[in-house]
Amino acid sequence: MLLPSGMRKKSLPLIAATLLTTVCVTACSPKFNWRDYRSNDAPYTVQFPGKPSQQTRTVDLDGQQVSLTMAATEIDGTTFAVASGELPDAPHAQMAVLAMKTAMVKNIDGVVSSDKIAAVSSGNAGAGQQTSIDIEAKGSRNNAPMLLNGKFIAKGNRIYQVIVVGPEKQVVRETVDTFISSFKLN
Repeated sequence: MLLPSGMRKKSLPLIAATLLTTVCVTACSPKFNWRDYRSNDAPYTVQFPGKPSQQTRTVDLDGQQVSLTMAATEIDGTTFAVASGELPDAPHAQMAVLAMKTAMVKNIDGVVSSDKIAAVSSGNAGAGQQTSIDIEAKGSRNNAPMLLNGKFIAKGNRIYQVIVVGPEKQVVRETVDTFISSFKLN
């Protein structure tokens, strides 16, 4: 349908304004709504890409029954989570953090493609001893390719698991880096 020339001139700005508004609304509705999170159960802070929910449950980590508190959120099938727990002493925490890493990789029937371990000791009878393991693993869940990125930390008698896991094609490196690097022990 052809419009009279005067009507076309008036419609063009209206169409442009509608498109601009649509673009602005889309830009103002981010998929990731980053927010600071401070745990009430453990001394850490992190930035979550959405409002996390919290749950506590007892898990078996290579024969050690550990009460883990997890804060997590899911965005488009990708889970962002931090779990923390306390063990009787530093040696038990060191063993538990390795068991956490192994369990997470098994959850996706995965294979570790990158594994970096760092150990630091303050010489304070184990109280300042810290081990940090950064991994990337590829696997599958329900026949769909999955990607796991995680940081597993043992500091003194406390353990922490900071993970991003989701469908391989949907996990964005920049988002993973933002989440994991925002994790700070207080």
